[in-house]
Amino acid sequence: MTGTRIALALIALLLLAAGALTACSPLTVINALSPAGDTHATRAVSYGPGQRNRLDIYLPKRIDGSAPVLVFYYGGNWVSGERADYAFVGRALAARGIIVVIPDYRLYPEVSYPTLLDDPALALAWTVREIARFGGDTKRLFAMGHSAGGYNAAMLALDARRLAGFGLTPAVLRGWIGLAGPYDFLPVENPTARPVFHFPDTPPDSQPINHVSASAPPALLIAPVRDSLVNPQRNTGGLARKLREHGVAVSEHYYDGVSHTTLIAAFSPPLRQLAPVLDTVADFITKK
Repeated sequence: MTGTRIALALIALLLLAAGALTACSPLTVINALSPAGDTHATRAVSYGPGQRNRLDIYLPKRIDGSAPVLVFYYGGNWVSGERADYAFVGRALAARGIIVVIPDYRLYPEVSYPTLLDDPALALAWTVREIARFGGDTKRLFAMGHSAGGYNAAMLALDARRLAGFGLTPAVLRGWIGLAGPYDFLPVENPTARPVFHFPDTPPDSQPINHVSASAPPALLIAPVRDSLVNPQRNTGGLARKLREHGVAVSEHYYDGVSHTTLIAAFSPPLRQLAPVLDTVADFITKK
């Protein structure tokens, strides 16, 4: 076995043992093995009044005002997560010419549904208003999330109420990307997520699949073939079918070499052999 394959196997085992991308150790390893290269970052930018209303911006080396922009929402079951842990995602996409905005946002128990969507919406509205001064093109704006963050991105793209308070509609998005997101999960089975969504009285309007319309922006949906945390057939497959029924353009991909956890980790250089997630996402953004 080559040194690269040994490193790949060790990191994959470490991530699998961690069980989720919320533990410090695996993410520290991934970020250490994901150098900035020809990218740079502007950190801890305030987008609102709260302590968690801070974001990091990852920038390509050369920017001419026409760079596409991606707002990325990390996962963590709506109870955990830190923007700095996902530097590897920002660096990977910035190296492909994409400006990446990664916000922190309030988590349970400070917020629950629907308030948990207020900060993600605020961060997107801030990006629309401010990203041009960093060289981004607001006409090429995308939202992406992994796991719980995929839910956040989906709700901003599908539920027009989320952005209405900022004078925006989902049409501000050129497209959106969901990575192993939960889009149709009633009744709530995950014990951590149950209080977040007021189980057993979870409102049906909490489900992204219930907000699909013909005006939804184009979608890229990616999931593992097998996922013990978020059923890909029901969530990714079900949402893709409903989007198509409404005439919305959707690209759907399933990868066999990744788990729920390593799907996002595959953005990191040592784990890119697991699945072409970075290439698929970058192509979707840069070709629109």
